[in-house]
Amino acid sequence: MHRRLVLLALALLTAACSPPLTVSQQIIHAIREMEARIEAGERREFMEFIADDFSAQNERMNRDQVRALVVFQLRRYERLNGQLFPISVTETAPDTAEARFRALITGGPGWIPDSGQVYDFETWWRFEDGDWLLTSANWDEVPLDEVLDDIPLPTPDR
Repeated sequence: MHRRLVLLALALLTAACSPPLTVSQQIIHAIREMEARIEAGERREFMEFIADDFSAQNERMNRDQVRALVVFQLRRYERLNGQLFPISVTETAPDTAEARFRALITGGPGWIPDSGQVYDFETWWRFEDGDWLLTSANWDEVPLDEVLDDIPLPTPDR
């Protein structure tokens, strides 16, 4: 029992001494949490990251329409997965930031997806009440030939 208390105290002390996360780290964490929530089929938890005044696709979609899209995709596919590629975050002003990344989104009835698409995302974030909220997003499909151009060709072993 005494040993557990000492270990708990050391863990708390270590956490208290670690530097705070940067804006970039906080937003990347939020994006990764959104990815985890959608993969777990947790639409409500996913939507908690999205601001009430959210807009998407150059203001052609609002928060309710994105929620409907999420529900549709989660019902369409038994399993959704995302593979995010490097996330670039730029702090645009105090309490606002932009994040850009590429993502491969796949879906299917089981472990092996039967469909997928690569997208380029541009997202905008606002720090509000201690949380980073997604305020706007745009995404575009990436043509397969562009994706394939980015993959290095295998070289013969010598």
